[in-house]
Amino acid sequence: MNQRAGVVDRGRVVRPATALLPYRGESVGEARRMVRGKLVEWGLPELIDAAEVVVSELVTNAVKTGCLARMAVTVRRVTDRTVRVAVRDGSRILPVLMVAGEDEEGHRGLALVHHLTGGRWGVSVEACGKIVHADLVVGC
Repeated sequence: MNQRAGVVDRGRVVRPATALLPYRGESVGEARRMVRGKLVEWGLPELIDAAEVVVSELVTNAVKTGCLARMAVTVRRVTDRTVRVAVRDGSRILPVLMVAGEDEEGHRGLALVHHLTGGRWGVSVEACGKIVHADLVVGC
């Protein structure tokens, strides 16, 4: 089955959701609401907290790129047990997993994504930007 159609779970097709959002701080809340809504619809409330943190970090990083167009935030079921949150932005600058010092206020976002996903995240470079994705697994 192709990615647009979604996966089949309990006899029904589970369709992904995508939002085109501006590069503004308010987009973080919009992305969180979309992800929460889909997880409730899919009957996966146990993933909501982690997914909201993950999408918040990914969207915040995209906002910092300074791009002017819109970012695309997508949530989809990869399998019946795996949900992928992805953010496509217009920057080809790759995110870097950093270890923040005790006194630093920033540089913790990707470490948090790494922790919440058990290291199941990555980046795909495109001609005009990149997609940063993170996979959350039911029961992990």
